[in-house]
Amino acid sequence: MTILKNLTNVLGIFLISNGAFAGGIMIDDAYARSSGKMAKAGAAFMMIHNQTDIDDRLISVSSENAKIVQLHTHLKSDDGVMKMRHVPDGFLVPANGMHMLSRGKDHVMFMGLMDPWKHGQSISLTLVFENAGEIDIQVDIDLERKDKAQDH
Repeated sequence: MTILKNLTNVLGIFLISNGAFAGGIMIDDAYARSSGKMAKAGAAFMMIHNQTDIDDRLISVSSENAKIVQLHTHLKSDDGVMKMRHVPDGFLVPANGMHMLSRGKDHVMFMGLMDPWKHGQSISLTLVFENAGEIDIQVDIDLERKDKAQDH
């Protein structure tokens, strides 16, 4: 048991040093994009893994790369039009489960970009979880990635 616990601690320290793991939450495949050089908004996407036995919730986000950074989702209105909406209660990340932030669905929205985003650069982002607390990550800007879901 002690060997397993030590191995888990070493792995946790390694992942924390890369900004991808803390408090049982692991962030995977994070990337951000905007629609071009003159864009005033952008979005970030990632897979969030909860490796604990307790549900957690991503409750807020922050970054110095935009005036406003919020958790958003797309909802279909009564007239069938998809619209983005702020999600003030955040996103549930179930115990021993995951939650995907993806294009056309739940995502991190950046409004009022401080500088144009350039392919290959990275931005700082702080994710705040109800139980795991703050996790600081670097998110690569990938303006060329093609996903199946609709882009902003």
